[in-house]
Amino acid sequence: MSQNHTPLSYKDAGVDIDAGDALVDRIKPLAKKTIREGVLAGIGGFGALFEVPKRYREPVLVSGTDGVGTKLKLAFEWNMHDTVGIDLVAMSVNDVLVQGAEPLFFLDYFACGKLDVDTAAAVVGGIAKGCELSGCALIGGETAEMPGMYPAGEYDLAGFCVGAVEKSKILSGQDVKPGDVVLGLASHGVHSNGFSLVRKCIERAAGNLPATLDGLPFKEAVMKPTRLYVKNVLAALAQHPIKALAHITGGGLLENIPRVLPEGTAAHLKKGSWPQSELFAWLQATAGIDDIEMNRTFNNGIGMVVVIAADEAAACAATLRGLGETVHEIGVIAERGATAPVAVS
Repeated sequence: MSQNHTPLSYKDAGVDIDAGDALVDRIKPLAKKTIREGVLAGIGGFGALFEVPKRYREPVLVSGTDGVGTKLKLAFEWNMHDTVGIDLVAMSVNDVLVQGAEPLFFLDYFACGKLDVDTAAAVVGGIAKGCELSGCALIGGETAEMPGMYPAGEYDLAGFCVGAVEKSKILSGQDVKPGDVVLGLASHGVHSNGFSLVRKCIERAAGNLPATLDGLPFKEAVMKPTRLYVKNVLAALAQHPIKALAHITGGGLLENIPRVLPEGTAAHLKKGSWPQSELFAWLQATAGIDDIEMNRTFNNGIGMVVVIAADEAAACAATLRGLGETVHEIGVIAERGATAPVAVS
């Protein structure tokens, strides 16, 4: 049997090392903008080095990891790659923030079938922007080119963040009690959860999509990146005795708030205490779902929840508004009794 002995390179097999090197060259200046205290060695080494800032007396490390979900399918279809990196960062840094922690550094994983340097650079540019806005260093990552694993033009994203909090200042929610006030910080839109339903709504309304929603072209409104709450909430934490925070992601208001409440308590949210955006109104009408399903699937306009004593609530809300957050007083904490852990009425 004859054999073909023509030499095969890695590029012949579908992996372009030169493209990977070109991407690293594009990434380095973006990552450099995110350097902060503690970074000892970043992009380019086998491992990234970070020293916990010496201002921490009893630092506890807090970690979080996430992806972007099926929002990526719209990024592929609409060729909108510059903001999903912000989503990736936000999903982890906002989670770490809930423990009262300051995000320190972030690493990403970008996987594709064939590397398109321009697309990958746009995605990583968003990641670097998200890190910069969060005061978090982008100190490493991995770009994996895997022929045959992903359809042409598609990729997957994952990332993780490590933060730190003083042991004495960890937010556990155990001090939450009936009478405390629930503040809601406005979201930027759908953020990065519920996109399987968003895509179904777009499919259902094909040919009859609104031109604009909330003052933005339809696609921009849908793809608006997750709001980064880190800097403003950390500033509020330094000034006010916040008892608990909840990042409103998959499971919406109904399933995320109970995660930070002590046993025997419930959150009673007042219906209509925050406005429903045109985007969420369109999604609800198109999907034909009730308020309960909206509040369980989407953030529905509230991306972060703050629980604080009633006599501190107004001052905390004023601080957050002064920093640029849109704040609504959306409910109170009550005894659980026979009620659901979160009720909207």
